[in-house]
Amino acid sequence: MKAVLVREFGPPESIRVEEFAPPSVGDTQVAVEVHAAGVNYPDLLVMAGKYQILPPRPFIAGKECAGIVIAAGKSVTTCKPGDRVLAWMEYGAFAEQALAEQDNCFVIPQEMPFTEAACFGLVYQTAHFALVARANVKPGEIVLVTGATGGVGLAAVQLAKAFGATVVAAVSTKEKAAIAREQGADHVIDVSVPNLRDGLREQLRAVTGGRGADVVIEQVGGDVFDASLRALAWSARLVVVGFAGGRIAEVKTNYLLVKNIAVMGLQISDYRDQHPALMRRVMNELFELYRQGKVRPLVSVTYPLADFAAAFAAIVERKAIGKLALALKD
Repeated sequence: MKAVLVREFGPPESIRVEEFAPPSVGDTQVAVEVHAAGVNYPDLLVMAGKYQILPPRPFIAGKECAGIVIAAGKSVTTCKPGDRVLAWMEYGAFAEQALAEQDNCFVIPQEMPFTEAACFGLVYQTAHFALVARANVKPGEIVLVTGATGGVGLAAVQLAKAFGATVVAAVSTKEKAAIAREQGADHVIDVSVPNLRDGLREQLRAVTGGRGADVVIEQVGGDVFDASLRALAWSARLVVVGFAGGRIAEVKTNYLLVKNIAVMGLQISDYRDQHPALMRRVMNELFELYRQGKVRPLVSVTYPLADFAAAFAAIVERKAIGKLALALKD
């Protein structure tokens, strides 16, 4: 089978699509004929050898895919051969066949295309756990989403809106502002202003009647994190999802004390590994929201497997809107 095979850690352009042996199925595992795979920023870190969990080399890149079950181990109960599924794994999705544990394999709604399914699980689970399990968001609260037109960002915008929050999207261009509004954001603020430290807070207070944000879903880091922290309302919560901007910010704990605010992190794969029943319950809730038309991934560009490096170039250059996908079958 064809697969994106990482023999040595490095940038995507140093990695090739090669022939590799199809996976063998264990008792609790599922083999999936991959029709589409989701492209995510953490994939880039894994290929570069900079992620917190690194597989032994050689390995197949990719953390999520969708397709048809072609084989299931004797102990598998979550799906069966012939089922249309989305699947998660630490690595192995960018291939014509992928292997997943049954706990990480989910039968998708019949109306959900494979391309959307491949771009659904990781970002919507991340956004849901950030908003609910970590931030405990309530209807009527103000939610600020940074990096709002990326995969997790748009998922957080849609979900916060579905949960009854007022959603403020932080973006850097007029094009992204228009997309955030189309996807449900009530207000948009500009993070490209010269004095972001004060400018973000001023913009946020202007659209919230001076209140600030009750919840921030923060995935940029650096100056955006610093400014977002200053824009929190009293007793607010900021959830760190990532550091797409590069710099990992630091927090002065006296600031948390005087404003009664909380800063917390989210590593979604820990929930996947430690609370699979909870993750399945959340996925079923997300599928129902999809059926109701309240959430839907924006898959802006689909690339053939051979052009996987171009997809990651779009992410690195901050040109990606919503989700990018790799198509392995028509």
